[in-house]
Amino acid sequence: YFKEVIEEYVERRDLLLEELDKIEGVIVGRPHGAFYCIAQLPIADADHFAQWLLEKYDLNGETVMVAPAAGFYATEGMGKNQIRIAYVLKKERLIKAVQILKEALKTYQAL
Repeated sequence: YFKEVIEEYVERRDLLLEELDKIEGVIVGRPHGAFYCIAQLPIADADHFAQWLLEKYDLNGETVMVAPAAGFYATEGMGKNQIRIAYVLKKERLIKAVQILKEALKTYQAL
């Protein structure tokens, strides 16, 4: 059982990293042992971006929820332009979520 679960999460991780790498300006490290990744975005304030995603953005009626990464750092100011993305969704939904994130970044940067 555990082998299958681990294999599924490795596939999800690799897919998420592959899709995020397609977005210009996004930098993401490869997590080892976690079910999430930290992605640096081409924005100044991930808190504002995450709130904007939930309150003001949708792509064909859908949006994504991300966690600003600053709260995961002990050092003040670290992670200000980073988000935490969990890869707990099925692979098809992960692809869709990254597509929404990509379009959201374009819209947000144009504001």
